[in-house]
Amino acid sequence: MCNNDDQEMIIMKTPEVKLNTPSVQVDDPLNINIKNAKKRIAVMSGKGGVGKTTIAVNLALGLAKKGYKVGLLDADLTGPNVAKMLGLEGQKAMMTNEGILPIEHVHGLQVFSMSFLMENSDSPVIWRGPLKMGAIKQFMSDVLWGEMDYLIVDLPPGTGDEALSVAQLLPDPSAIVVTTPQEVALLDSRKSINFARSLKMDLLGVVENMSGMDCPHCGESIDLFGVGGGEKAAKEMDVNFLGRIPIDPEMVINGDSGSPTIDNDGSKSQKAVISIVDNILGS
Repeated sequence: MCNNDDQEMIIMKTPEVKLNTPSVQVDDPLNINIKNAKKRIAVMSGKGGVGKTTIAVNLALGLAKKGYKVGLLDADLTGPNVAKMLGLEGQKAMMTNEGILPIEHVHGLQVFSMSFLMENSDSPVIWRGPLKMGAIKQFMSDVLWGEMDYLIVDLPPGTGDEALSVAQLLPDPSAIVVTTPQEVALLDSRKSINFARSLKMDLLGVVENMSGMDCPHCGESIDLFGVGGGEKAAKEMDVNFLGRIPIDPEMVINGDSGSPTIDNDGSKSQKAVISIVDNILGS
């Protein structure tokens, strides 16, 4: 738990962000900036550690590589990792009289993250719900996103403040649920599916990540966390199954080095991501 002094200290560490501390009314009209997106997709997971941010980053880049205008919003305020995975760590947001400029990445991808406002990557963000909701609303309305075909929103795991804020604030939101084949992850993914349905989100489908692994020595397939659990859960919940991505050590290395798998040709995981992007475009 933190006291009021702790909260003020964290706010002072990010003076560029003039957050409104009063509670945000969810029916307040959003600035036209966010409404410029033709389709708004929240990438969700029921629990942490399933590779949700990895999927969000690669999907956003995959769409941008196909020529679409794409924005990527990192709505994980307490654990923003999008900048790291895109090689943008250390970049700082620029303020103008018109609003906040997103950071431009390759293929024209526009990115914004809480990490662009922090003094350093080790600074904790210790905020309660109203501050989180105010920050997310500001990221949507004050960032100069421009015209977009797609806005991808990377949510923190679970169905807490950030997920609720995005679902209530985004006009006509869609959702993708990321899970692993493990039963404990599938249990939580079902909660995310029901969360999206209860908030009238357009549920595009389920992605099964870490689905099997090819042995790097003999090439034999290994069901490390299982295979097919996400697809089975999708069928049981009457949701589209968008595809599965195998465990790939190169995918981990690529993410840590800021060079996402979608930009590294020839791998099995890259082909899987491209297939999922195609399925999203067809949904």
